[in-house]
Amino acid sequence: MEKVPMTRQNSDEIDKFLDGAASFADMMFGFMDESNDFEGKNLEESAGGDEDDDDDSHVEQRRVFWETHEQLLQATLFRTTSLESRIRQATKEALSELVTVGVQCVCRRPVAGDCRRCLQSELSVRLQAAGFNCYICKSKWRSSPEIPSGEYTYLEVLDKSNPKKGDVRVVIELNFRAEFEMARANEDYNKLIARLPELFVGKSERLKALIKILCVAAKKCMKEKKMHLAPWRKHKYMQAKWLGTYERTTPAPLPVGYSDRPQKPKASLLTFDLRENLPAMHYTAVVR
Repeated sequence: MEKVPMTRQNSDEIDKFLDGAASFADMMFGFMDESNDFEGKNLEESAGGDEDDDDDSHVEQRRVFWETHEQLLQATLFRTTSLESRIRQATKEALSELVTVGVQCVCRRPVAGDCRRCLQSELSVRLQAAGFNCYICKSKWRSSPEIPSGEYTYLEVLDKSNPKKGDVRVVIELNFRAEFEMARANEDYNKLIARLPELFVGKSERLKALIKILCVAAKKCMKEKKMHLAPWRKHKYMQAKWLGTYERTTPAPLPVGYSDRPQKPKASLLTFDLRENLPAMHYTAVVR
């Protein structure tokens, strides 16, 4: 299968989009939507025409769609900045250390295996020690006719080193690929998802572009499979996870002398059984 080369002009447009100067993705997807509408009208009008020509046209348009999305995805992923590279490297080093020492769940109800909440907390503390303003973000959104309500937690680094640009927001997602996987996806969609990193570290503008690319691809995939797109796979739902309203918190390091061994439960006067603990005591029955 021959690939359509990514021209220098398209590359420049993507760079501008990622810097917030232009919305290349919106332009590209708008063009694709118009093409899809045109394709549908043509198929309806040519119902009595040559079926072989219609099939060939449909196959060609489908090929262009998936190849274009693959190129857009690669261009968006690999055009990274020095800030993103530094944070990504520091995150990988911190994760490697945590894999070695292990993460002890300190929640009220300990979780067997990996605890996402405690892992995020430990990782945030380590990135803070490395000099990054790392926070835990919790997004929360209400239900609407299109999507159900929900909440989500992820990490964020806020860079304030350049006053001219203002605060730069870099999102850290530990399970990025898994968030877009679908059980009944077609081969083209699975091929696209396989290119995603498990660990995503990127500016919010880059994440916005990726979400749109992947959600349009998911919609196309389900349309080809003649299946309904689940509400939690829709573009609006995915945006709410990382780009919607959220609360930012800073986890505190564990106190000095902290032990991960479970503490011995303390006896309460409300449940203290005197008869078992003080067997020598004599009991006197009072008859009234």
